[in-house]
Amino acid sequence: MMRNWKLCDLDEEKFMNPIPPDPRGMYFEEFEPGQEFITAGRTITETDVVQFAGLSGDFNQIHVDAEYCQNTLIGQRIAHGLLIASITSGLAVQTGVLEGTVIVFREISEWKFIKPVYLGDTIHAKLRVRETKEMRRTGGGLVTIDIDVINQKMEVVNKGSWIVLIALRPA
Repeated sequence: MMRNWKLCDLDEEKFMNPIPPDPRGMYFEEFEPGQEFITAGRTITETDVVQFAGLSGDFNQIHVDAEYCQNTLIGQRIAHGLLIASITSGLAVQTGVLEGTVIVFREISEWKFIKPVYLGDTIHAKLRVRETKEMRRTGGGLVTIDIDVINQKMEVVNKGSWIVLIALRPA
């Protein structure tokens, strides 16, 4: 049976505009230095580590070989640092604060892997707005966000900052 699919009209202006018509996220003007946002928690699993190893090609023994890790300083397998940074990005977007208003993710800086994250650890992130700088010609402004990634023991395991170009509120 053949289905009749309705094709939508391609509106070039809407297609080229990176900001959805009703974004959930905050516009640049709504960000103020000192604001804080806390993400939901996320437990790091065996599946996360194995899939990230496959995706990245990083099969370092400290991530994938339990027997090897028993004789190391850490004593057990740990998650990839870049996996934790990636999950942190997803957790930040899931808050809704950045959803649909990010024009471009500009920079990650001062990122530190302070403590290992073990399989089974639950992490969440605290995001603090450090500064804002309007860049009207881009249609947005830069927001510098300091991030602490915290485990279930309330220990900071990763920290650093992001610079994100956020859309200005439409006129």
